[in-house]
Amino acid sequence: MKTPSLMPRKALSILGSSPAGDACYHEKSEPFLQIWGFPGGRLYRAGEGLRVTPATVESRSAVAAAHPQPASETASPTGAGSEHLRAGETASRIADYRELFKIRVTTMVVMTAWAGFYLGSMRSGISSVQPELLTALLGIGLVSAGSAALNECLERKLDARMLRTAQRPMATGRIGLAHGIILGLAAIIGGTLWLTHSTNLVTGTLTLITAFTYVAVYTPLKRRTTLATFIGAFPGAMPPLLGWTAARGLIEWPAVALFAILFVWQFPHFMAISWLYREDYGRAGIRMLPVVQPDGWSTVLEALTYAVLMIPVSLLPVYLHIAGHIYGAVAIVLGLMYLGYTIRFARITRARSAVESKMYARDLLKVSVVYLPVLLTVLMLNAAGK
Repeated sequence: MKTPSLMPRKALSILGSSPAGDACYHEKSEPFLQIWGFPGGRLYRAGEGLRVTPATVESRSAVAAAHPQPASETASPTGAGSEHLRAGETASRIADYRELFKIRVTTMVVMTAWAGFYLGSMRSGISSVQPELLTALLGIGLVSAGSAALNECLERKLDARMLRTAQRPMATGRIGLAHGIILGLAAIIGGTLWLTHSTNLVTGTLTLITAFTYVAVYTPLKRRTTLATFIGAFPGAMPPLLGWTAARGLIEWPAVALFAILFVWQFPHFMAISWLYREDYGRAGIRMLPVVQPDGWSTVLEALTYAVLMIPVSLLPVYLHIAGHIYGAVAIVLGLMYLGYTIRFARITRARSAVESKMYARDLLKVSVVYLPVLLTVLMLNAAGK
């Protein structure tokens, strides 16, 4: 019997489970068609997180008898078949670590931190292309990856209940709890010490506080209150501020402006995500607005409030003289576009079907994913020097 091959990953993402984790980066479930077997004889449909059947696999010998392998693959444990098996296991393990550390989220964290470092260097009148840039981004990336790992450790049981996260390595047990905790703590501690030693104490301290807030405050609050989204937006907005302090050594108003841009941006983005996956969140007991108030009005109101705020907040760099008028014009256009799609998102309250309401949410999500990197890119290109 021919085993269906894996289809390519479909993912739209960025910046997540804090609104820089869930928010900054959103992950879709992976439409794998191949069926994988896991310990205990239970079979799961990878990517969808659905238990296909609790049937017990009677024995490996029975499976081997039903599906005999060519002699070339079974003759020797050191043969080509064994090599292919080891290569497959290595690739699978790498994929698990990529998921554990949420590499896409971490990459976005690093990129937004780079924007802060670049603008801070411009304010100092020096080039941002320097060894200190790589030093800062390495430390920030390590702490971000470690925080993501600890988040998955804490939420492994919740992830197992949600279709889009059920195949995460901690949820399935492919990575053990102790192993995940050790890796997460090592990355956070190592990254913090690296930043403190190689950049400055301010950046190291702020990065550690960010990790603590995300892991120890935001993550457990998700099961208790809808205010977790607001609280999670604080660590989610920190990366550009951390980049700025890595370049300048202190917190200044331009750094606060960068923080404010990411803070406000997250809410329409995350409201779209939470509406798309409200059934998942409800199944896991996570108190998101669309779960607690399913009519959608509170979700729309929160998204619209911050979409309106996004326009003046995005103009703060012009007011603070760290960006020119070209950036200002682009920020207004992008802000109006973001607001327009958020207004369109309000139609979820009178959509005729779940499919239609999810279409509005998905469109807002796509626009939010485009909005932030374009805004930051133009900001960097039109940055004002010292």
